Amino acid sequence: MTDPREEFAKLEPASELGGVPDAFQRLWTPHRMAYIQAGADANRGSGCPFCANPRKSDEDGLIVHRGEHAFVALNLFPYNSGHLLICPYRHVGLYDEATTEETAEIAHLTKVAMRVLRQTSRCDGFNIGMNQGEVAGAGIEEHLHQHIVPRWTSDANFFPVIARTKALPQLLGDVRRTLAEAWPGHAS
Repeated sequence: MTDPREEFAKLEPASELGGVPDAFQRLWTPHRMAYIQAGADANRGSGCPFCANPRKSDEDGLIVHRGEHAFVALNLFPYNSGHLLICPYRHVGLYDEATTEETAEIAHLTKVAMRVLRQTSRCDGFNIGMNQGEVAGAGIEEHLHQHIVPRWTSDANFFPVIARTKALPQLLGDVRRTLAEAWPGHAS
């Protein structure tokens, strides 16, 4: 049997491999490709993903709750586990174009989402906001959506700042199921 230390000694150092070093340290997470591909496939040719999302099953659309004028879904590319989006069903781009009923329900769903996230994940705080227009950082500027990002005292580590890497400890399907089951009025 070969000694593993001898085999390890035969490996080439990374500095001698092909490629040009850059500023990124890579954290290989191949399981994330399923989410990236699912998002690309789901949105290809379907127009607005926030209009297409409610036509899917809750599991496929990552929908946590469906209201009368708006729905709550997990962000397919979350900043943190439990990163929610609240979207009106109606295709509207800016907050001031939303109806009074839509903004009231978005506000109500935000409050409920905060309670559910605190209950299920014991987060310490939140980032809540809307990026409206491409210049403001909206990834999908055509359809209004509000971000609710749970934050923990310990989530501000060196990874995102120095390593340009974000580690997510939970799978999206698991987070969706936990939040949906904890949502008030959820039928078991």
